Amino acid sequence: MSNMRTLLIDIEVSPNEAFVWNNQPNFVPSDQMRESSRLLCFAYKWMGEKGGVQFVSEWDEAGREAMLQRLWELLDEADVVISYNGDRFDLPICNREFLTHDFYPPSPYFSIDLYRTVKRKFRFLYNKMDYVCQELGIGRKVKHEGFQLWIKVMEGDEKAQAKMERYNKQDVRLLEPLYKYLLPWIDAHPNHALYVETTEPVCPNCGSKHLHKKGVQRTQTQVYQRYSCQSCGKHSRGRTTLVPRTDAPRILAGVKT
Repeated sequence: MSNMRTLLIDIEVSPNEAFVWNNQPNFVPSDQMRESSRLLCFAYKWMGEKGGVQFVSEWDEAGREAMLQRLWELLDEADVVISYNGDRFDLPICNREFLTHDFYPPSPYFSIDLYRTVKRKFRFLYNKMDYVCQELGIGRKVKHEGFQLWIKVMEGDEKAQAKMERYNKQDVRLLEPLYKYLLPWIDAHPNHALYVETTEPVCPNCGSKHLHKKGVQRTQTQVYQRYSCQSCGKHSRGRTTLVPRTDAPRILAGVKT
């Protein structure tokens, strides 16, 4: 069994507040900003572990500093972090909060942004998580009143905060099945073989030993054994070339012109 610690996470932030001269500003100068956005809350779950989805917010009794400390501890512990649009949104915001609150960077981790796989590999009509999950029959996000929910949350409305918690948690609940759907399509996935104690080859994407040999993989100068995972469907290849050393001199590599 793989020892890879995989964290599923989603954050929610407050809106930026600014003074503007009209209802169609093209650009807001920094001296017109009243307050920049901040992390309000986050939900998380450890992949394959008991306990369900957990929720932490700035309105918890422990307060905002404790929320940031918990977030840092989770990212510091994770080998892999799974999110939706996390590379451009969630994780940079987390880093900004750490920087402005005098935290050191958490330990390095691999980021798997499912949005990037959806955008690169498929042509859905919309790439939003809610739309993609409904198209795949996974489920949907929690419906809410829109921007007013965020206003009510910041004003301390307990009912709104409870709804925000349900909304945030549901996003994480959707992440796990969406990840499993996309798993064989994810490129450069952290290699499970580095997290298992076995002498047998395992699928790099899911860690399964149920591999079938399926033809060969050819590069410009080498040939490798190709495998197909019977658990997740990912294709992988061996690392040892099947080309005899005696054939190497006759195999030329093309050059760019």
